[in-house]
Amino acid sequence: MTEQQTSQSAPALDVSTRLAIERTRAAYERTMMAWIRTATSLITFGFTIYKFFQIEAPPPGRPNRLIGPRGFAFILVSVGLFSLILATLEYRQDIRGLGAEYVGRRRSLAVLVAALISILGILALVVIIFRQ
Repeated sequence: MTEQQTSQSAPALDVSTRLAIERTRAAYERTMMAWIRTATSLITFGFTIYKFFQIEAPPPGRPNRLIGPRGFAFILVSVGLFSLILATLEYRQDIRGLGAEYVGRRRSLAVLVAALISILGILALVVIIFRQ
């Protein structure tokens, strides 16, 4: 690629514009990390409820509950995973929009962390579903 082609595809940015882009990217990262914290809290709280009530002896007879601890744990873990998936999709869309308008692509560790938390959440769901 020649210098002329580079200048046509990517206009030179002044310092204030470049810093504004970096601040926007950092804001997207912070928002993604906040979603990761929220999803992690939902997943761990749901799994903790499941394990806590698994240890406690079940009452004799059928309890009069609308939803049991296992169902509640399943709902919390599912909401945590769903919110993490939606947040990741929104983050990627925002970063792509920023990258389309301004040249430059950097890898994000937030997406990697979100993927690892998603895997742990899926494992928690599998344990909740298939273990009694």
